[in-house]
Amino acid sequence: MLKGKKIILGITGGIAAYKSAELCRRLKKSGAEVQVIMTQSGMKFITPLTMECLSEKEVITEMFPERRMVGTRHISLAQWADLVLVAPATYNLIGKISCGIADDILTTVISSTKAPVFFAPAMNVNMYENPICQQNIEKLRKLGYRFIEPGVGDLACGDVGKGRMAEPEEILNEVIKLLDEKKDLTGKSILVTASRTEEPIDAVRFLSNRSTGRMGYAVAEEAFKRGAKVTLISGPSDLNCSSGINLVKVRTADEMYKAVKKHFAKSDALVMTAAVSDFAPEKLSSGKLKKQETELSLNLKQTPDILREMGKQKGKKVLVGFAVETKDEIQNAKSKLKEKNLDLIIVNNPNLKGAGFEVDTNIATLIDRKGKAERLPLMSKKELAEKIIDRMVKLLKR
Repeated sequence: MLKGKKIILGITGGIAAYKSAELCRRLKKSGAEVQVIMTQSGMKFITPLTMECLSEKEVITEMFPERRMVGTRHISLAQWADLVLVAPATYNLIGKISCGIADDILTTVISSTKAPVFFAPAMNVNMYENPICQQNIEKLRKLGYRFIEPGVGDLACGDVGKGRMAEPEEILNEVIKLLDEKKDLTGKSILVTASRTEEPIDAVRFLSNRSTGRMGYAVAEEAFKRGAKVTLISGPSDLNCSSGINLVKVRTADEMYKAVKKHFAKSDALVMTAAVSDFAPEKLSSGKLKKQETELSLNLKQTPDILREMGKQKGKKVLVGFAVETKDEIQNAKSKLKEKNLDLIIVNNPNLKGAGFEVDTNIATLIDRKGKAERLPLMSKKELAEKIIDRMVKLLKR
């Protein structure tokens, strides 16, 4: 399953290093070429000789070895690898990478590589739950580094809690999954909209909805993971995306319309997940409207129908839309699909438990141009994003 894959296995100073021997054996058995790099602390727990026997390669422990001085081998190693896997990854190692510290051969290779980097944390539960550690992990996740969650159980120190390094079999499965990722959108430019828009009433108030952007960000991440050049046009959201995604922040429906028009021409597909306000106040008060004893009336105007406008100029592009319906979902979604010249529409009912806004899951139905509907069960928005991108890939190949 890993035949021809080149993996650097980094071993740092933790008792879980004993599992690294079995992990190395499994990686080799799966066909990978494994180059082990050990820190000085890692060698206190398991010997380089053990890892050399299992990897069938000389273990690298020094930045500048005495027997052959090669000052740039961290670069050659970084370029050689298809994956860098650090197991165990200690509190110290995670902290150093988070802060950009490269003071040994392992941290220097990690800082130099463009290959995916996987960390399998292993430490005491109190160290793992330390806010500094959690902030470092979250920071690295946002930068595109990946983590294999530690398990919960008895720890070497006698404590019980989260901090046990994942088992070798689990790590191997994650490695296989990562290195076997589809790259079926390589060379394609995908435009995604996400979150909500906000239409100002006065200096402090606005009209909006409850969309958080989770669905759109999941779609953008999935397209990016599969090789696409992704532009994500997002309304207000607390979410973050991978650094390789071109993130364009907007607020109002008009701003989103202008941003979509700007990027649409160079895109192969548009996935419109954003919940765009249908109406905006005709007039914006420059100050804060004061509370009155009488009722306040707002005159509203329609905002641009972005998908409809893009549908008029789509050509051979693929258009994917979303619909939120609380009644006659399928019928209403089919009408929208036809009216807006879409290739695929995803409809969901926010009244269903686990669907809609402000949750990590959804229950959706996918409807294509022929009217064929595929109802999906409750699943995470990440899983739904995978389904949507699978469909989009097929549409791009037509």
